[in-house]
Amino acid sequence: MVVLSNGQIYTGERLLKDKSILIKDGVINGLIDTTHIPQQAEIIDCRGAMISPGLLDLQIYGGGGYLFSANPTAESLHAIADALVAQGTTGFLITLATNSMEVFMEAIRAVRDNPHPAVLGLHLEGPYINPQKRGAHIEEYVKAPERKEVEKLLQEAEGVVKMMTLAPEVTDPEIIRLLTDNHVIVSAGHSAATFGQAKAGFDQGITCTTHLYNAMSPLHHRDTGLPGATFQSDNVRASIVADGVHVDFNAISIAKKIMKERLLLITDAIEESLEGPYIHIRKADRFTLPDGTLSGSCLTLLQAVENMVKHVEVPLEEALRMASLYPAQILKRPDLGSIAVGSKADLLVFNKDFEVQQVWLSGTRHY
Repeated sequence: MVVLSNGQIYTGERLLKDKSILIKDGVINGLIDTTHIPQQAEIIDCRGAMISPGLLDLQIYGGGGYLFSANPTAESLHAIADALVAQGTTGFLITLATNSMEVFMEAIRAVRDNPHPAVLGLHLEGPYINPQKRGAHIEEYVKAPERKEVEKLLQEAEGVVKMMTLAPEVTDPEIIRLLTDNHVIVSAGHSAATFGQAKAGFDQGITCTTHLYNAMSPLHHRDTGLPGATFQSDNVRASIVADGVHVDFNAISIAKKIMKERLLLITDAIEESLEGPYIHIRKADRFTLPDGTLSGSCLTLLQAVENMVKHVEVPLEEALRMASLYPAQILKRPDLGSIAVGSKADLLVFNKDFEVQQVWLSGTRHY
């Protein structure tokens, strides 16, 4: 039994300054007054720091020296997970960009057969995208979806594929239904969809938009495309990369004012790779392909939260929700993304300079 005391607790609903968090058997057992701390509990003094739910990243490609698509093994998966947990990201969807079916299958088996408490599943970004908006994705692997191939992928996955990004204008409605019937979150991205095509995709079961503004039809005054359809929706959510490189902070501010709680943070972060089909070169503030094409971010999710506070003027409590509660809602994981009795004890403790002080995963201190 552990108690985290003397911290400012951002629960996901409100800020508490006079409570302590009681952790027992890997879950949050109570939010208690200091006078009610059990005598047998180990007390951790957080020294006035901020305590938030562990952060959740729905799109990240690597970390800890590994790009997962280049090395889809248990070794790399666990190294990536350990590196992300140390940064405060206690849950994530390991992501693969458009690739061969062989690599997808290897990745599926690695995630399926080697569980880690921070690995929440796979996000397949492609291969069913529009080649006009492929960005850094390899053109030779881009394809239109075929039902038999998707069925084979889902059968092999046994539920570990949690999310797929595809272009609605190149995907038949039956494929979207097949994915949603198998509990895969379908997100629109790498798409040249018109407003009408995007809206039709939403009506067919697409519930998200991937890295808003990037690799999609522009917000044009004669056809607002995928961004406009996302803005106009009442329930479709969108992820965004808040590094100031992928998207200007003013554009993020506009999206946040329109979408409110429907906008969430991802890192879209990758790792340097100098071999294999995807060559990613590390720059000061981004990763690029050898030809200079933007291919991923250098962000951590906590840095994205900091950027929302400092550059978009979003209150810290809301910025934290964008990186914890809202992703948990997309995943339909009520045990994640908030600090409440019964929630998984995944917690981040950080100071006013957004420096990680402690990370708790399943009630165990990992950093």
